[in-house]
Amino acid sequence: MSEENNLPTNGDESLHTSVPVTGMYKEWFLDYASYVILERAVPAIEDGLKPVQRRILHAMKEMDDGRFNKVANIIGQSMQFHPHGDASIGDAIVNMGQKELLIETQGNWGDVRTGDRAAAARYIEARLSKFALEVLFNAQTTEWQLSYDGRKREPVTLPVKFPLLLAQGVEGIAVGLSTKILPHNFCELILASIEILKGNKTNVLPDFITGGFADFSEYNEGLRGGKVKVRARIEEEDSKTLLIKDIPFGVTTDSLIDSILKANDKGKIKIKKVVDNTAKDVEIAIQLAPGVSPDVTIDALYAFTDCEVSISPNACVIIKDTPVFLTVNEILEYNTKQTRALLKRELEIRKGELMEKLLFSSLEKIFIENRIYRDIEECTTWDDVLKAIDQGLDPYKPDFYREITTDDLVRLTEIKIKRISKFDTFKADELMKRLQDELKEVNHHLRHLTDYAIAYYENLLAKYGKGRERKTEIRTFDAIQANVVAASNAKLYVNRADGFVGYGLKKDEFVCDCSDLDDIIVIRKDGVCMVSKIQEKNFMGKDILHVAVFRKGDERMVYNFIYLDGGTGRAMVKRFQVLAVTRDKEYMLTKGSKGSKTLYLTANANGEAEIITIYLTQGAKARVKVFDFDFASIDIKGRGAGGNILTRHPIRKIQLKMEGVSTLGGLNIYYDPIVGRLNTDERGKLIGNFLGDDRILVCYKSGDYELTSFETTNRYDAPNVILIEKFNPDKVLSAIYFDGGSKSYYIKRFQIETTTLNKNFNFISDHKNSYLKLVSSEKQPQVRVTLIKGKEEEVMEYDLDMLIDIKGWKALGNKLSTYEVKDLSLIESVKPEASKETESEAEDDESDQDDDLEVGSTIDLSVKKDDEEQLGLF
Repeated sequence: MSEENNLPTNGDESLHTSVPVTGMYKEWFLDYASYVILERAVPAIEDGLKPVQRRILHAMKEMDDGRFNKVANIIGQSMQFHPHGDASIGDAIVNMGQKELLIETQGNWGDVRTGDRAAAARYIEARLSKFALEVLFNAQTTEWQLSYDGRKREPVTLPVKFPLLLAQGVEGIAVGLSTKILPHNFCELILASIEILKGNKTNVLPDFITGGFADFSEYNEGLRGGKVKVRARIEEEDSKTLLIKDIPFGVTTDSLIDSILKANDKGKIKIKKVVDNTAKDVEIAIQLAPGVSPDVTIDALYAFTDCEVSISPNACVIIKDTPVFLTVNEILEYNTKQTRALLKRELEIRKGELMEKLLFSSLEKIFIENRIYRDIEECTTWDDVLKAIDQGLDPYKPDFYREITTDDLVRLTEIKIKRISKFDTFKADELMKRLQDELKEVNHHLRHLTDYAIAYYENLLAKYGKGRERKTEIRTFDAIQANVVAASNAKLYVNRADGFVGYGLKKDEFVCDCSDLDDIIVIRKDGVCMVSKIQEKNFMGKDILHVAVFRKGDERMVYNFIYLDGGTGRAMVKRFQVLAVTRDKEYMLTKGSKGSKTLYLTANANGEAEIITIYLTQGAKARVKVFDFDFASIDIKGRGAGGNILTRHPIRKIQLKMEGVSTLGGLNIYYDPIVGRLNTDERGKLIGNFLGDDRILVCYKSGDYELTSFETTNRYDAPNVILIEKFNPDKVLSAIYFDGGSKSYYIKRFQIETTTLNKNFNFISDHKNSYLKLVSSEKQPQVRVTLIKGKEEEVMEYDLDMLIDIKGWKALGNKLSTYEVKDLSLIESVKPEASKETESEAEDDESDQDDDLEVGSTIDLSVKKDDEEQLGLF
């Protein structure tokens, strides 16, 4: 035994006992972890409440007299049940009050949107809401336990008849465990519960009090591993100002503004000023720097600031003292079945009460009408009294639903003489009739319990659903490429001879503006292509011929390339794309032979193919020493292709003869109505083939039209888009709109006369209730109209081009009909199916084979190598 254990004990042998610390730690840690999980952090599935919330609501119910109570008093009352101090209780009350469901508030309770804290507990007041009083409490169906000091009773769980857990949401961190259940919409939860009672499957999605947009495509029903993307609602007030109207859940206006300022300081976005105009509604005004695109800035705000946040749910609840991971739909199903069971239990309790009331009313009537009370006048003992009453009731006992007990006999003896003397048989029968009717109704509800539960939910929706409509708009978000929308916060420089590239070489050649997120592509004189992340100073090889910002997957960028093959001495020509690479890996654009070098190189952003003039050396054996070559005559292949033979003779120089035009044709632009964006990935509707200055025409439900470019960074308010197509100034638009002033439909036909881009022009009446019903650019559009003539409906079909002449875009138009219009719709014209052109598959970069072809000014490139010697030109 160690020296410490040999200390004098003064005769007390108990001091020799030793306890291993490891065992104590193991047991105490598990006890502590279990306590935190069960008693503090994770809610019970039955009522969706943490213990502190449950105790607060129970304390408020005990205090409830219909009036507001100081929160400080509520905290004091709650401390009788919750042993963790006033701070945690106060924070929990404020949290529940801000959710505006269970607690009615008075005073300054703070603001979840701005992050402002509530006033001190002595200044604010609260009381239970009518909804809470209706769905949370029932002492008869509550399971009780003693409080922590044994002086009070508190509920184990509250008998909640509503999916409260999903309505409020919850977040908690325990020891080795956490939970995060997002709040869901009040009305949608009720409707989903009704569907569950009907035997149907449901899928509920979160709804946030802060509004905004949310993408739930990866929600995974709230399980761990799922993800919800939430975006602020950003509106374009004009070309220089953006307005943030809603903020993402969990973000405050202050934190959002801080993230915007940080992104601006880092150069990710370019703004002049941010102004917080938030009052009753959120409004953050962002003034843009001159020349900055609003659409690109909106994307950049989502990419680099808290205008878009990702939330990871993790639905964990306590079931029978055990943490369990469930989907939100499983939680809703559990709560719905629990509500049905609680309603059944309440009905059964009420049925028992009614039957007892009926029993005693019958006993009372028999006791008084048959003057049984007179039989006890001569009884000398209490037992004789009870026996006399019992004998008087004997003839009627078979009619009772249970045996008559001593307590029943005692209650009869407690009837006062005044009540006996004034007993009214008619009123007694009326009371029993009401009790019987109510009992009959209760029995009916018990037999049709599901219908009763559905009616209960429908009643909740009717009483409390108003004003609780969905605030968060469900959207599918498009992926934003950060390097595409990042502001040009850096400048690219190059030292071609020494081979250095970067934004720190300010004394060297300026290349272009760029972002610090960009990749840089370099092509060297030795025919090596390389892509690297932009840095302050990066060595990418000597003798750089081409340097630029690299755009991954850019099929429009085509390189026209001529090189000398060191192995054969031939000049090779090819056109290629660089679609995807591994950073910092060197790719050979030549065949890799020693002595190979680049003779000619151009980078063409739209696939242009120029015509060049080739000058051979004077000592060349070729008869024709100067000839032209058109890059359009060869196909575009992969970067690894060897290319075609341009000539076997030495070249003195190559000179540009004529600028090229695109060989790729126009760009097919598609519109994806789900995300409201343009794309070239064949998602959504094909708008058309675009070149140069082509424009897009968009018409909105508001009665506005807008002309835009065909940039894929453009954004459109998808739910409000009625027409989007390639703009043709010669086309006539036929429109029918509802005029809010006269409450009639008007028709007009007009041509677009404006040329300003990205500006909305309203072509209907300016009444606030006016809206565009339909619009068409067809030559002879037809519309089907349902008119109400008296008590009958008549369906008419009109040719819009016959109803009204073409007028200016500002004209109001003519009234469609003098009768009331019930419905109208465009009649789709039948169009022949366009034949699809077959596209050749792109050749693999590494597997392209050489087309060994010698090219002259008059030679067709389809000639193969075998025919080369027969030509005899060189």
